[in-house]
Amino acid sequence: MERGAGGHGLHDRYHRAGREDVARRQQLLRVGDRSVGWVPPLLLLAAIPPVDLSTTGHFRMISWVVLVPGIAAALCGVWGTAVFAVLAVVTYMAVDNAWPHEYQSGPADFVLVAIGGALATLACAVRVRGENRALHMRDVTDTIRRTVLRPLPPGWGGLDHAGVYLTADAQARVGGDFYDIQPGPYGTRVLVGDVQGKGLGAVEAAAALLGTFREAAYHAEDLATVADRLETRMLRHRAHTAALGRGDGDRFATAVLIGFGQDTPGTVELVLFGHEPPLAVAPDGVRALPAGAADGLPLGCGDLGPGPPRVRRVPLAPAETLLMVTDGVTEARDAEGVFYRLAEEVARAVARDPRTAEPARLAAFVRDGTLRHCGGRLADDTTIFAVRPTGAPVGQRVEPWTVPAAGEGPERGRLQG
Repeated sequence: MERGAGGHGLHDRYHRAGREDVARRQQLLRVGDRSVGWVPPLLLLAAIPPVDLSTTGHFRMISWVVLVPGIAAALCGVWGTAVFAVLAVVTYMAVDNAWPHEYQSGPADFVLVAIGGALATLACAVRVRGENRALHMRDVTDTIRRTVLRPLPPGWGGLDHAGVYLTADAQARVGGDFYDIQPGPYGTRVLVGDVQGKGLGAVEAAAALLGTFREAAYHAEDLATVADRLETRMLRHRAHTAALGRGDGDRFATAVLIGFGQDTPGTVELVLFGHEPPLAVAPDGVRALPAGAADGLPLGCGDLGPGPPRVRRVPLAPAETLLMVTDGVTEARDAEGVFYRLAEEVARAVARDPRTAEPARLAAFVRDGTLRHCGGRLADDTTIFAVRPTGAPVGQRVEPWTVPAAGEGPERGRLQG
């Protein structure tokens, strides 16, 4: 989660399967900075000889030391497993030959222990290699996620913001949902959307739209121009993928585009591209902004409509938070197939505790409610994004860029966004 204040993201509390399991297992096997994965196999190795002494002559347990390298293979590194494999063989030979007049397990069990140790070491090597590869892939996907969904500084663009991003694919960390805030000379613009489809193609389309948004939202004076450039970018992206012969040349995206103007406090501009309208959440209630999903066609489908999407100007009270969600929330179903009633749940929550209207609390509430409603089984990627003006001026007016004189640095105060 990207928050308007410091601290860990809210989505960190919900680990995904696969690569996250690797990191979690490694954390469980450490006490402080020291690994304790060697403790279980060592305790088993130390317990087997005394137990073997207490058994009858025809029931020898010393061959059970073959379990020691097997357990080590699951908990230790390759060298640690190899050491336990050798210790298991040495322990077997010492204990089995300690009482020559008693029944001895003999060479057959010796071969079993030796081969078991070798196979355990090999299995450990395969496990460690897979874990390293999984951790590397996690780093790669984290980098992609940070590139597509860049971290947003606290109070960015004069907005208090909080976002939750959860992927439906347990093995993925980034999908087709996207969001961003871009301050500029003409105010602050917000974009939240969902690319149709899944996989890397959806990520690619989301990255293309976000790149265009970050430039157009900064340079364009009016929101209609930003909307037009987003539509054009989606069409260009579709043409490019079609020229490559890919099967996703008809991809589209739903989105909501919001503009917070510098000279229009108390109002926001809104453009919907086939997306659910945002909710305005205040301590005294919840209202849907006066627009519907049919107000505009999805990005990439503009040529099917009579004209460009309408730019609406709607009032927004200082205490109201704009809440935007994607299909993962609106289409979440419980075991009986009932959809999650977002507006009703949020209205009840703010009635119980007006502080729920704060962006961070609101995003956390919707996240928890969605996961609880669907039993943790998300049918689609889920984005929850809440923004509210902080009271500071939105955006930033900048002077035209000038070439600095020799020995001088660039002008101070120019917005870097």
